[in-house]
Amino acid sequence: MQHFSHHYQSDISRQQFDLIRQDLEASRKRTHPKHIDPYDIFCAMLYVLKNGCTWRDLPADFPKWSTVYYYWMNWSKAPTPDKPALLTQVLKKLSLIED
Repeated sequence: MQHFSHHYQSDISRQQFDLIRQDLEASRKRTHPKHIDPYDIFCAMLYVLKNGCTWRDLPADFPKWSTVYYYWMNWSKAPTPDKPALLTQVLKKLSLIED
């Protein structure tokens, strides 16, 4: 699995990510092994949310912008109108957004 080296203020710790890892990995179809650590993908999303940059402007020490965007689209889809998206659920779990 490929790991990226990044240290930004928007990054969360590995311990914080362990609280949500199972939630994020459960949403993925297990058709082949992972090549990129979901921690790096999630931190890239936090970078975009905090800095308001475009996907193509992600720093090179994150996974490719198209990979991050793919996961963003999957994790931000609400399964039903009355149930929040997975991304919203994990951000609340980490207390990064309020109800």
